[in-house]
Amino acid sequence: MNRFGRTRQIFFFEEFIPTDHHTPYLEYHPYAGTEIVSVRPRIPHWWDEAQRNDGLKHLLDLLLRLNRVSKPILWFYSPQMFTFARHVDASAVVYDCMDELANFRFAPPGLKELEAELMARADLVLTGGSSLYQARKNQHDNIHLFPSGVELGHFRTVRGDIVPEAGMVALPGKKLGFYGVIDERIDLPLLAKLARSRPDWSIVMVGPLAKIGQHDLPQAPNLHFVGPRAYADLPSCLAAWDVALMPFAINEATRFISPTKTPEYLAAGLPIVSTPIVDVIATYGDVEAVHIADTAEAFVAACEAALATDMAPLLPEVDRKLASMSWDETHRRMNDLLDEAIERRENVPVAPVVHRPGRKGPYDFLIVGAGFAGSVLAERLAAGSNKRVLLCDRRPHIGGNAYDHRDAAGVLVHKYGPHIFHTNSDDIVTYLSRFTAWRPYEHRVLAQVGDKRVPMPINRTTLNALYGLDLRTDADTEAFLRSRAEPIETIRTSRDVVINQVGSELYRTFFEGYSRKQWGIDPSELDKAVTARVPTRFNDDDRYFLDTFQAMPLHGYTAMFENMVDHDNIELALGVDYKDLAADQMAPQIIYTGPIDEYFGHRFGKLPYRSLRFQHETLNQRRFQPVAVVNYPDPSVPYTRITEYKHLTGQVHEQTSITYEFPQADGDPYYPIPRPENAALYKQYEALAKEQGNVTFVGRLGTYRYYNMDQVVGQALATYRRMSIATEAREQAAVTA
Repeated sequence: MNRFGRTRQIFFFEEFIPTDHHTPYLEYHPYAGTEIVSVRPRIPHWWDEAQRNDGLKHLLDLLLRLNRVSKPILWFYSPQMFTFARHVDASAVVYDCMDELANFRFAPPGLKELEAELMARADLVLTGGSSLYQARKNQHDNIHLFPSGVELGHFRTVRGDIVPEAGMVALPGKKLGFYGVIDERIDLPLLAKLARSRPDWSIVMVGPLAKIGQHDLPQAPNLHFVGPRAYADLPSCLAAWDVALMPFAINEATRFISPTKTPEYLAAGLPIVSTPIVDVIATYGDVEAVHIADTAEAFVAACEAALATDMAPLLPEVDRKLASMSWDETHRRMNDLLDEAIERRENVPVAPVVHRPGRKGPYDFLIVGAGFAGSVLAERLAAGSNKRVLLCDRRPHIGGNAYDHRDAAGVLVHKYGPHIFHTNSDDIVTYLSRFTAWRPYEHRVLAQVGDKRVPMPINRTTLNALYGLDLRTDADTEAFLRSRAEPIETIRTSRDVVINQVGSELYRTFFEGYSRKQWGIDPSELDKAVTARVPTRFNDDDRYFLDTFQAMPLHGYTAMFENMVDHDNIELALGVDYKDLAADQMAPQIIYTGPIDEYFGHRFGKLPYRSLRFQHETLNQRRFQPVAVVNYPDPSVPYTRITEYKHLTGQVHEQTSITYEFPQADGDPYYPIPRPENAALYKQYEALAKEQGNVTFVGRLGTYRYYNMDQVVGQALATYRRMSIATEAREQAAVTA
């Protein structure tokens, strides 16, 4: 909090203190060198809960009014403080959830309900450990894991010449110590057994008592409860110890704890002995200096092993582990998230509006289709070549299949299924960045296989989960897959690609049913390029794409398209088929991005396409699934995948919207079906297209290619460059003539 106090004004509202005074009041305690003021409310001790909340609400309003604070950041460590602050108009609400407080002894009634209300209001939720994060991650859209941080410099002084606390040095034998609050989370019977088992050791417990009394503490000559120490004095305590202890009870109060002392003990260079706390195992179980014991006997044995541990060779590993856990790094990440939360609340995207110049023909170009290909070419011709363009689309919107909009609930959704932007082209990123800022996003997909959800594409994690294996290296994984592969001499089809790599069983599990649903035919009839797009990996990288640039337009695709076509030289004709345009809306040059066979009246027959039916739903819950897309390869499931859009957009909303995709033969054309006979049919249309002197065909449908979005942008930019060169050549020839 000190770090935040260097750049932000902070009023830290502490829990109320009962007083004999007849009216409530506040005590202020500024902290030198910061903008932090600790605010301590005093409340008449005879007031009931309703009177206290009303009094605290009045004091908070008074504090904000006297200090002229408008739209403060509200940062809660406990939902109880929310009872009197819920009415405040905040620039952001942060819930810093460090423990499952409802599981603690004497937890107030209604705490869970109050916490649910706070979670619904919060713009940002922080959790203090991996188990707590896992338990809460589906309860909020903007929730982040922050394992305990450490003031590295403060605790590393123990490794130097710091003077140990004299009273502890004077204790006999080896010193094994703990510091922290001593409450129901401490395994007192374990301490008693440890002290009895090794009377030659001194067991030192530093910290205040909470919710237990002196009479609850075990008694032994070598067991010392020495009371609390100031934070500044903790290194001198550690310097007197040989082993650091974490003798936590395994109960409801410790189920979600992530002890801050773990990285502090390690930074001091001490070996640790801990009971099996979930987060300690998850975060530090691989650190040789951390010993885990689940019984009293094992705890004593672990302490003996820790005393025999030479820490010097282990410190490089410890320091690598702690490198990302400094409070400086934690503050930087939290501060960035807080800024994003404030900006998101202050700058709610509104439906963009294109500036319509209202200038009618004549036009230099008629562009049919306002998706990526058409919009990029419209912008380039208008802004790059000063050409007058009419951009036409039979749909009532721009953006083509990438069109997104806010649904009835206010959730930003993709009308035509998920569109994930990724590319390896710096030029394409540079071009599109003229029209949008970006939200970093790496796409992850799970496949529902029986009762398991496993990463797709297949990787080491997939195989371990599916077969109950313990593959640990790339080499192990490669060897396993080679043992399953069924080599095919000449690879011609999508089926051949997969079976050659991973064999028939994995082919049937992940590809056969999904491909039949998606394409309407067996993978043995599809071009090999289809499944070659989905690689198999030997590592545990679960990203769907590996491109160097992966992100989503910050305010959505439609906003990006609106900016792209917002030019005085561009006129829009939306909801209109180009064939129905008036004569004065035509142009000498046409760029056509629709189906090429449709342009020629299906002269040689229809080119086969697959279409999709989308079932959009809004659910009254924060989260539906753990990732944006879950695939369903089982042929008995009628849909191929479910998309949850808030993963893509980062939107914070109390509801969530999802889409089921049902592939079908009829409807709008989405995917050219890659088969040799279809490619041959397209070649006939391509030859016919080349005979057209004034029509250029681009895009997925115009060139019958299974393109990604970045490839369509690249094709459109390349088409513009060729057209510019041709125009310059014609103009130069005219001048020469």
